[in-house]
Amino acid sequence: MVSSSVKDVAALAHVSIGTVSNVLNRPEIVAPETIERVMAAIEKLSYVRNEAARQLRVGQSHAVGLIALSGSNPFFTEVTAAAEDSAATAGFSVIAGTSDRKKDREGRYLDLFEELRVRGVLITPVGSVEARLRRMRDRGIPAVLVDRVSTDLSFSSVSVDDVAGGSLAASHLVDTGRKRIAFVGGPQQIRQVSDRLRGARQAVAPHPDVTLEVIFLDALTVQEGLAAGRTIAARPRSERPDAIFAANDLLAIGLLQGLFMQGGIAIPDEIALVGYDDIQFAGASVVPLTSIRQPSRLIGASAVSILLAEADDPDVDTQQIVYQPELVIRASSSATFDAATLWSESLESEAAGAEPAADETTEETTDETAEELAL
Repeated sequence: MVSSSVKDVAALAHVSIGTVSNVLNRPEIVAPETIERVMAAIEKLSYVRNEAARQLRVGQSHAVGLIALSGSNPFFTEVTAAAEDSAATAGFSVIAGTSDRKKDREGRYLDLFEELRVRGVLITPVGSVEARLRRMRDRGIPAVLVDRVSTDLSFSSVSVDDVAGGSLAASHLVDTGRKRIAFVGGPQQIRQVSDRLRGARQAVAPHPDVTLEVIFLDALTVQEGLAAGRTIAARPRSERPDAIFAANDLLAIGLLQGLFMQGGIAIPDEIALVGYDDIQFAGASVVPLTSIRQPSRLIGASAVSILLAEADDPDVDTQQIVYQPELVIRASSSATFDAATLWSESLESEAAGAEPAADETTEETTDETAEELAL
């Protein structure tokens, strides 16, 4: 079936093409009875206007492009939802996609957004992307970095102080008496991962009796956390960490499966666990998860506000907004802990030639999704 054109609408409504255009774009200057006649013709013909052609004529769009780093991480889902709400309030729509940490996929989305002449782009970049974004800005499409800071401060950004967040997590574990902390995260090339590790190292440094083991993984997923949990649970008790700081909550939930639900390791009595992001599932997991909270909705809303301001005035100064994270303490790290006693018990048990029994065992589960860890 051939699509109807604006010419067809004009003919059926017995008006000019210009009048149809005014009804669609400036109805306030058109008589009510004419608007009614044109809208009736549009409905009868099932006419849908060519938005791309309209943008070519007026030079701008009522859409904002958004590229998230991951579609599986609820943190980015919440950022995107907040961006959509904020954009809708201002009369804009959001065209969203995920790069899945793939540079070529990110590039294809940027190509698409440029073709669509979106009002601006929100992006959590895979790597260095400033040169491409600078070319787009020169063509009238500004960009704001989300959960990143511009390396040369030439672009506005909205992010969280991940170094401070890593320090909060490790300091909490030290304060509860933990001595052998493991940081689990990766890939290490991801800036958030390296910043959170840097913060943890800074928190541990003043305590010579506390060690920090680093376990790098290939991805920040439940599956990677599950595998890491199984590996840690298989160690002799004296070689296990007594606390784990996971680089995000998805890893932490996977670790909880591997350690507690499959490995029979008591959380937090034997190993305390802290995640990062404070996603919705964190507080509802089988052992409620201590986590570092990021203001995800505030990040999304602020990014849209800055982007639309720059779209309206290209000469406005760039902004670097950095929010402070918050420690949310739950059951996975809240138990009173005596490291010396547990260490002594571990050595005695291993000297006797047997692994100590776990304080608690549960039926084995093979589920790898965060949702089914909820109560």
